[in-house]
Amino acid sequence: MGGERGRGSANPCAANAIRLATSALILCTGEIVPAGSDSPGGRRSPRVPGMADAAVRTAGPEDVAEIARIHRDTWRTAYADLLPPEVLADLDVSRTAPRWAEAVAHGQVLVATEGRWIVGFCLAGLAPDEEVAAADGTLPEDAATTALVSTLLVEPRWGRRGHGGRLLATAAEALRDRGATRGIAWIPEADKASTAFYRSAGWTADGTVRTLDAGGRPLREIRVSGVLTLLLRR
Repeated sequence: MGGERGRGSANPCAANAIRLATSALILCTGEIVPAGSDSPGGRRSPRVPGMADAAVRTAGPEDVAEIARIHRDTWRTAYADLLPPEVLADLDVSRTAPRWAEAVAHGQVLVATEGRWIVGFCLAGLAPDEEVAAADGTLPEDAATTALVSTLLVEPRWGRRGHGGRLLATAAEALRDRGATRGIAWIPEADKASTAFYRSAGWTADGTVRTLDAGGRPLREIRVSGVLTLLLRR
């Protein structure tokens, strides 16, 4: 599986903005590892020593506004060197909130919390054929059971506290329950932090790349793939 896929739109204001928010911009210390450790993952994480209660839960309608705000603020901070300023300036909560509301209504969004604060979120589900296909359009044998982590964001001020790790481990468990056997994610090739994060989970580049049109600036992404039997190591 490898090669270059076609061009698309990465403008956050486009109709497919949420699906194309594929980069896991995570600043955290929680390490994800393939199953084999005796530290269990779960849909609600246990309390982390030295922190307020940290957990992951399914998002509800009351969370949509905060998800949209974190999406906007985190992109503007973490994508400043990857996307044109006008694209980031146009990333407006009023435009993205309805699409987040739709994703939340379908039960596809998890939120990470610390105490009473929402600190990050993850959007994941079974992968559309176009996301899992090889560069030549052919589908792998496990296409029907491949999951896509479309977006995984932790607000930078809450970084390095393990929230990204808990989000991915919890999403992996939920996806396994839906019959998924493998996960994929698209991340900017220049985003070394996200590459390292996924590598800690055993997810590596599968050789497939794509170039998106990000407001007139090319954005090259790589696809990473790995197992869904993930546990959180503290």
